[in-house]
Parts: sequence; structure tokens; C-alpha cells
Amino acid sequence: MVKPLLTSLLVVLAFLPAACVTRTGSSGQKEMRFEPRYLAKTEIDRVIDLDRAEVMAGLRRVAEKLYRRNPREWKKSGQSSSEAALDRLFAGGVDFIELEGRREGAAALFAFSPNYHGDRVLAVMAGLLGMVYAAFEHKDDFYVLDDLNEQKLYNCARNIEIALWKMSSTRNARGEPLLLSNELDPNNPNLSFEREFGRVIGLLDFLSRVVADKHGRAVTRFTQNLATAVFLPVSALGL
Repeated sequence: MVKPLLTSLLVVLAFLPAACVTRTGSSGQKEMRFEPRYLAKTEIDRVIDLDRAEVMAGLRRVAEKLYRRNPREWKKSGQSSSEAALDRLFAGGVDFIELEGRREGAAALFAFSPNYHGDRVLAVMAGLLGMVYAAFEHKDDFYVLDDLNEQKLYNCARNIEIALWKMSSTRNARGEPLLLSNELDPNNPNLSFEREFGRVIGLLDFLSRVVADKHGRAVTRFTQNLATAVFLPVSALGL
């Protein structure tokens, strides 16, 4: 009876350091605090948590930049401000009435359709967010029994590349971009969208390699011509 109890105690003690986090207290000094939830987290789980948080923050920055450059878009959906439009977009849902049931790739593609007259920022970002939610298995907190699919993460990264290209290249009948993003004027260049998207793509690719290495699996890599590229499946893939 004593031996099993001792073994259990040793296991708990072994995990205690991982369950402690360092925070800055009100006095400005760093304090070590015990977080019980970290007992059920591995180091990889904590990397996934941080990676997802950074991906979501990056996508919000992209959406904010798009609304700033394309203020007409948030006005189409009847929002009172770009901040209200952002809050609606990042509330956690993927169903928006103007997208008529479209999600992920279909929603993002709808943003560049000449027949769509709604908020194009909402459409493309809702599509990308749906892919990211699916790649992270619709979770925002990961524990030891949770798992991810490296192919979903890889496909999601490629889809963001496709979306970036479509933003830069798709134009209306007058030859104007449907969505203003990068500014290629040599006198006043602005490549902030490309940099922010590149950071998000790098985070997804990095995590895809981590998950693949954890399971000893390989990612199936796709080569597409961006001019004819199609959005790759994410939700449709199983674990």
C-alpha cells in the first residue's frame, strides 16, 4: 500500500516544476506561482498554446490593417466602427449570414467573387479563421491527451499564402484591387501585410514540423501555381 502511494507522490513531484510559472507581481518583481492546470500539460502543449495565440494575434492585426485600408468594407455589414467589425469577426464563430453557409476555403474564395457585394474583409478573414480553428481542432488550450494533425497545419499555411496572393492580384472590372493590401508604389512601399502573413505562415509551418516529428510522420507537400491554386482541405482531414 505504501509503495504505490510513494510512486504516485514521486510522479506528482516530478511534474511540479512544470506547473510553476514566473509572473511579474504588482511590485515589479518576478514571482513563481503554482498553476494546477500545467500539471496536465507537456512542454509541447505549452508551445502549441503559445503558437496558436500568436497566430490568432497575427490574423487580428491583418484584419485590422485590412479594415483600415478598406473602410468601406466594415460599413457594408452595418457595423458602427472597424473595432465593432473586428469584435464580430473574432467572437469565435464561423457562420456569418452574408456568407450563406460558406466556410473555410469557400468563404475566403467568396471574398474575391464579383457577385459578392458584402464585407470582403469579413469573408476572407472568416475563411482563414475557420481554417485555423480547424487546424487547432477548435481548441484554444491544449493538454497532454490533446493532439494535432501536422497536415492540417501545413495546409492552413499554404491557404494563407493563396489568400495573400489573391488579395494582391484580384481586381474588379475597372482594374482596381478588390481589397487594398500591400502598396507596391516604389515611392511609398508598404509590405506590412506580407510580413504579418509571413509570420503567421512561419508559425504554422513550425508547428506542423513539431507535430510531425512528435509522431514520426511526414507531411505531404503540395506544389501549386499561385495563379491557379485552390484552397487545400483542412476540416475534411482526420487526425
